[in-house]
Amino acid sequence: MGYEHTNSRGKKYYLHSRGRLFFFSSKSEDGIELPAGYKVIENQTTGLPMLKREE
Repeated sequence: MGYEHTNSRGKKYYLHSRGRLFFFSSKSEDGIELPAGYKVIENQTTGLPMLKREE
C-alpha cells in the first residue's frame, strides 16, 4: 500500500504515478510511496492534496 493522506475534511487520498506525473486518487490500489524531495500540501479551497518540491 502506498502513501495515504487524509485531508482537513476527513477524506482519504492515495498517491499514484504515471511516469513523472504524480496524482492523488481515492482508490487505494497501485499506490506509491511519497517520492524523496517532495512534500504534500492541500488546496485550501477544494481540500485536494498536491505534491510540492521541498526547498
